[in-house]
Amino acid sequence: MPSTSLLTAPIELAGDWGGMLEGAAVQVVERMRHACLDGVRLVSDRQPTRLRVEEHTSGPPAIWLHRDGSSMAWIIVDIGERDWSKLAYQFGHELGHVFANSWQADAKPAPPCQWLEEAMVEAFSLRGLGRLAKDWKKNPPFAGDNAFGDAIGKYRENIIKGYAALADAQGLTQDPALWFANHQSEIEVPNLNPFAKPMALNILAEYERVPDCVEALGALNRWPGRSGIPIADYLSQWAKSCADLQASPRLPQHLRDMLHIA
Repeated sequence: MPSTSLLTAPIELAGDWGGMLEGAAVQVVERMRHACLDGVRLVSDRQPTRLRVEEHTSGPPAIWLHRDGSSMAWIIVDIGERDWSKLAYQFGHELGHVFANSWQADAKPAPPCQWLEEAMVEAFSLRGLGRLAKDWKKNPPFAGDNAFGDAIGKYRENIIKGYAALADAQGLTQDPALWFANHQSEIEVPNLNPFAKPMALNILAEYERVPDCVEALGALNRWPGRSGIPIADYLSQWAKSCADLQASPRLPQHLRDMLHIA
């Protein structure tokens, strides 16, 4: 692992944080980074040396794919005044994309497999939020703020409830392979679409069942075509990348088995 990694790269803030104290925002982001990455092997050979977190007052959170040749990963968030749960959640999702090697200039999202990365990094953020909530209750970054850990937990629980309802309504809960076969064209819309959201819960359960499978995200997108290749090829390339980096192949194999990808 390089001397500077995704876990240790310096964080800088940019953009319009309004009346929020930048030091407070940095503490929340730093806590969420640790909640997401502590105990996870960082196997990627494409780790940034700096992280910029930029607050916008409108528009969706995103990774800014800048072409200046630097080794800085640039995350954009859009939160309300001191909405620390939302900041942690949005940052965690975008940090997942950085973890999955989707921060350099060539990392433009593409169908048919971008939805799967979206589901995996959404699960990565939800996993981190659960850990952040527990840590905040025991050791809050702001004195006397232990109870806010419960608010983070509730924020996470509400997201999960919504996704679970989608999973039941779409048939994902009953038969994932049939769900994929019946809805493939809708599933493969390249964003966190209404089918990617419930898949995040399935992946979250796998993260919790087999914690070392999370490291496989660091082996994503290290091949030509990235997410723009058919899912059978995508999973094969990912498994090969896991082997190259000596990362656990559990997650790509789980997805192949669950969706019945030949």
